[in-house]
Amino acid sequence: MFALFRKYLVVFLVSMVPVIELRGAIPIGVGMGLPLLGTYAFAILGNMLPVPIIILFSKRVLLWCCKLPGRWGKPFNWIYQKGMRAGDTLQQKAGGGLYVALFIFVAIPLPGTGAWTGSLGATLLDMKFWPSVLAVMCGVLTAGVIMGAVSAGVFGGLDFLFA
Repeated sequence: MFALFRKYLVVFLVSMVPVIELRGAIPIGVGMGLPLLGTYAFAILGNMLPVPIIILFSKRVLLWCCKLPGRWGKPFNWIYQKGMRAGDTLQQKAGGGLYVALFIFVAIPLPGTGAWTGSLGATLLDMKFWPSVLAVMCGVLTAGVIMGAVSAGVFGGLDFLFA
């Protein structure tokens, strides 16, 4: 029982890690022999836990870091300026479909397009809190379904080959 809990805890914690997120946690869970539905649920919970915190506080923290003296503030200022330029471009292209664009961005299961990046983008664009959380959550759910299908197919194929 404790071993099963530890495996689910690994899935939960890995899904909270930026860049890896749910995209890495689901294959890890399936690879450890956990049921797909349980793995999916724990990966979603872990991936979504930081989202409201990121949306609420990341811009404030980033702006505070931009004010650090000397060379310490320069990288944060570069990140902020780059994010604002990219956000302006996205707003011009997406127009009223900004939340749909956020959903699609998060739903694509590639490194760098997950909940962390989507939430940071939402906060830099000053998007509304609840619609942003909902768009990110729908994107995470969709990416989870895609990764679950891929993981089940890959590990099912390996079981078939090596059985």
